[in-house]
Amino acid sequence: MQNFPSILTNTPQTADLNTELSTLNLGPTHPATHGVFQNVLQLDGERIVSGVSTIGYIHRAFEKIAEHRPFYQITPLTDRLNYCSAPINNMGWHMTVEKLLGITTPKRVDYMRVIIMELARIADHIICNGVLGVDTGAFTGFLYMMEYREAIYEIYEEVCGSRLTTNVGRLGGFERNFNEIAFTKIRKFLDDFPKVLAEFESLFNRNRIFIDRTKGVAPVTAEAALSYSWSGPILRATGVDYDVRAMNPYSSYEDFDFEVPVGTTGDVYDRFLVRNEEMKQSMRMIEQALEKIAKEDPTIFHADVPEFYLPPKEEVYNNMEALIYHFKIVMGEIETPVGEVYHSVEGANGELGFYLVNDGGRSPYRLHFRRPSFINYSMYADMSRGMLLSDAIINMSSLNVIAGELDA
Repeated sequence: MQNFPSILTNTPQTADLNTELSTLNLGPTHPATHGVFQNVLQLDGERIVSGVSTIGYIHRAFEKIAEHRPFYQITPLTDRLNYCSAPINNMGWHMTVEKLLGITTPKRVDYMRVIIMELARIADHIICNGVLGVDTGAFTGFLYMMEYREAIYEIYEEVCGSRLTTNVGRLGGFERNFNEIAFTKIRKFLDDFPKVLAEFESLFNRNRIFIDRTKGVAPVTAEAALSYSWSGPILRATGVDYDVRAMNPYSSYEDFDFEVPVGTTGDVYDRFLVRNEEMKQSMRMIEQALEKIAKEDPTIFHADVPEFYLPPKEEVYNNMEALIYHFKIVMGEIETPVGEVYHSVEGANGELGFYLVNDGGRSPYRLHFRRPSFINYSMYADMSRGMLLSDAIINMSSLNVIAGELDA
């Protein structure tokens, strides 16, 4: 036997004298990586001996760009973090600034936000679990579920006019009220999707090929997950019932009755099951939000904060005072308090946080995004040691690593 150094750590690895090790670049443009990032793997045949994860291929520098932009102009940057569930990013940012400014939003605004954020969570989980099926050789479920991601995007279009990078909402609420078409499409989605999700589950939950490919693959203990600061579905799959919506409620989540699904083994199969259950809980919350909205004043869709809420476009076009306010708000000419705040929301992949330091200027003095994918991905190389290459691909799918959250 001989020793060779791991390229991940200094821990000696062992190999037979007759073993020929090979180095493989998995990424940065390989379709199996689902994004622009790279793993340099050292292989003994098909088995991974060690690896190093590398990021930084997008070079977007969102945090530094944000430090030179007024608050409103930062919202489009948040779209590009997790673009599979952009509205959660948008609203998490708006809530952070609202915490700095001391803005309290009306209950109806909170419930409207819950609807959009939970739709975004469903859309994100549709992609993750659908692609996990594709990576195990099952394409049908992905194609079937994509139709309902499109239904969610149509709801986005009614609410804000955009689909993928939504830029939805404003400080204090929404740019416009939900119209009846939006409510009709939301109710139709709630009527149609539960049956589709049940059929999707029936394709996989007891499918022998899928179970053999996922059950027992990349198991993670609760202690290891917590030591790496994991959060979201992959943490809950290990048995830890931490969810920001339940532990530190925002947007009136304390008014909702929902459960936090948890797993036991933390393997790929448990992550799949947890995300499916979370989609059911999201639908449950949307139904409750619709009931709560019906009891509120239907004309309210933003807080009464004229110094930070953009005036309606028709007023901007016809009223000089509204035009001046629009300019001052967009260009950051309104005075803001000095201070620092941290606010987090439960993103589709885990705790999405915004640490904002403000010196009273037109732009943040310092802004840091806590991107769940960046933190969750940090264990990937360690987890892959000893795996077959094919299992490492499945593991990556189940982590749902979004490249936009890696390179901020």
